[in-house]
Amino acid sequence: MAIFAQISDTHIGGSDESVERTRQVMEHLRTLGLDAILVTGDIADHALPEEYTIAKELLRDERPMAICPGNHDAVPEFEKLLGPANQALRLDDLTIALADSSVPGHDHGYLADETLAWLDEVLSERPDVPAFVGMHHPPIELGIPYVDQIRLHEPERLADLLSRHPHVAGVLTGHAHTAVSARFAGLPLVVAPGVISTCLTSVETEAEIPVTYDLPPAYALHIFDGRQLVTHFRPVFLKYS
Repeated sequence: MAIFAQISDTHIGGSDESVERTRQVMEHLRTLGLDAILVTGDIADHALPEEYTIAKELLRDERPMAICPGNHDAVPEFEKLLGPANQALRLDDLTIALADSSVPGHDHGYLADETLAWLDEVLSERPDVPAFVGMHHPPIELGIPYVDQIRLHEPERLADLLSRHPHVAGVLTGHAHTAVSARFAGLPLVVAPGVISTCLTSVETEAEIPVTYDLPPAYALHIFDGRQLVTHFRPVFLKYS
């Protein structure tokens, strides 16, 4: 059984609370018996070198970790401190591949040919070991117009790749700043909640940019027994001295 946490959208530098929210989420994760930690994009808010320096220290952990960029990140700056934009974890009984879906200068997502080739190579390494594929941008509409306009473009390219790898057990993304459970290409799709803020659906608000900072940061706790994925969504209630 593999137990791993997924956090997303820390947006370091995007608000006065961005660092504290991330710090307390990571402190909480260090109390858990996890096999790995995933961070699915928008690490920095303005893609500044100093934001990545802070993020590198905040995200430091002894357990295996994979991080991918989001639309607020810049791959060159990201890679200087956080490693390659495409990262894979090869645990004993599980492969997790996080792909770069960012498009320079744009907010929507897209998996470039070279990224799909990398994914195909990673997934081909251990076809008998279950795998998860992750990225920043969700490949489906979520019922949040603001987010749906900047989701992953041409998701059929990803669906085609996944169809060639039947050992893939699910898809994990961020970007929406809200916890979502759905399906894509016949597989479970889990969207992790945001650390920096929470995005509301159209039935909850009529705001053009439906973001609230009043709710606590949250994360996804994934439990995988080799066949079935179970995900718990947990808030982290902030403590101030």
